Order: sequence, then C-alpha cells, then structure tokens
Amino acid sequence: MPMLKKFDIGVLESIAKVLGDTDRGFTGSEIAKLLAEAGIADPFPDFTKRKRLFEALQQKQEQDRCANNICAFIQKAMSPARHLDNHERFSSIRHKINEILSFEGLSLGENGKITRAQKATTINEATARASKLRESLVIRKVHPDVFKFCKEELLVDNYFHAVFEATKSVAEKIRYKTGLDSDGAPLVDEAFKFKSSIPHLALNTLRTESEQSEQKGFMNLLKGLFGTFRNTTAHNPKITWRIDEQDALDVLSLVSLIHRRLDKTIAAREVYQGQSPVS
Repeated sequence: MPMLKKFDIGVLESIAKVLGDTDRGFTGSEIAKLLAEAGIADPFPDFTKRKRLFEALQQKQEQDRCANNICAFIQKAMSPARHLDNHERFSSIRHKINEILSFEGLSLGENGKITRAQKATTINEATARASKLRESLVIRKVHPDVFKFCKEELLVDNYFHAVFEATKSVAEKIRYKTGLDSDGAPLVDEAFKFKSSIPHLALNTLRTESEQSEQKGFMNLLKGLFGTFRNTTAHNPKITWRIDEQDALDVLSLVSLIHRRLDKTIAAREVYQGQSPVS
C-alpha cells in the first residue's frame, strides 16, 4: 500500500476504543501479542486497554510519520483466521472499524485487508456504508424480500422501522398470492382457514392430522408476528418501543423463514377445484 498520511487523532482514539472494548474487543494479552507481531512498542502495558492501544498506535504513527503500520496492525487484528470461532465478533468489530476508516477514505474487507474507498464526510455517510444490520442479514442468507421491503431502513441500522417494514412485507405477499385485500389476523384467516372451505393457500395437502396441524401452527405464527411486531410498531412511537440489534436480527430472520414458506404454498382453490382437501 502507498504511504498513507497520518490518521487524525480522533480516528486513532476511536480505533483504540473499538479494539479495546471490554465486551467485544481484544483482551489485554491479545493486545500485547498483536502489538509484538506488528513490531509496535507497548510503552504503557498497565494502562486501560483503550488508552494503552491509543498511546502505542499514536507513538508508532508519529515515529513513522504515516499511518501504514496502523493499517498493518488493524489487518493483523482482523485477520479472519483469528476469528474462526466467533464470526459475530468479527462482523461487529469490522462494522465499527469501517465507520471510522471511512473518514480516512479506507475500508476493511471481509478478507481482513484494508483498501481505498470513497471518503465519508458525515456520520450518516459512514454509518450507511458500514451498515452492520444489512451485513449480518446477508451472512444469515435472509430472503430477498426482507431487503426489498426495508432497504432504506437497513442502510441506517434503523431497527424499529426495519422490523415494521419487513412484517408488512408478509401481509403484502399474502395479498398478492390470494387477491385478498384485508390485513392482519383477518387476512390470515381468509387466506389459510380450511375447516369450512378450501383455503386460498395451503402448506401441504391438508389430508392428515399432522398436515392440518402444520397449517394451524403457521396461521398462529403469522398472527403472532403481526400482533407482536407489526401492530406494535404501527401504533407506538419509536421512543417508547425499543428494539435492539439482536432482537431485530431474530425478527427479520423469522420473517425470512415465513417468506420462504409462503413461496412454497399451494394455491389450494386452483388445485382442488372446489373439492375440499380435508377428509
């Protein structure tokens, strides 16, 4: 990599804060090992991890009059081989480091290597580029319709509205597949109820007790999703209904599963042509 100008002090402080974070960052012994591997002096081993890292990196940068060895240190720390047992930690740290590096026109890839990137000038730009929520969902291989319905919300890690838009996408798909125009629990009943008539959509042939139980369970799952998340986010302001990152990931993964099941449903009224599948 060509010679890089020295990083801003605030950038160094932020990098040290992320890598030395108590919950997600490196341990004291890991920091000592990384500094030694990178050939960076460790002048204050008794300082807190954040302060220790900042002092070590700052002194190295001043000595070199460039940021190349700072990048080399980050690359050593973020080598994927070091994170084989904790992919989520790797993604979390990489997301935060990318927010910081974006202000220097750099980006840390999934391969642990730093490359040039368009320089960010605002916090919103940096956050949008390094969206952790979207990256985590890509890793989970969520259904494309989750991204389709909440693209803007994912780009700014807006958990509240990402969940709201994703749950709305489920109702929209049911309406599209059935031609119905209702919503929420009434929509679920109209689309899947099978006791008194052939349902619009079926997960299976509905001929056995087990298959009928699966259909009922899916209906309850849909109603639970709408009642717990869609209706709640629709009627409550964001400030009074908080949802954190892990909850958002889990809800969006559930929505992804539902979309995959909906994609495989049978258009029962067309298949059975007026003859009830239920014996």
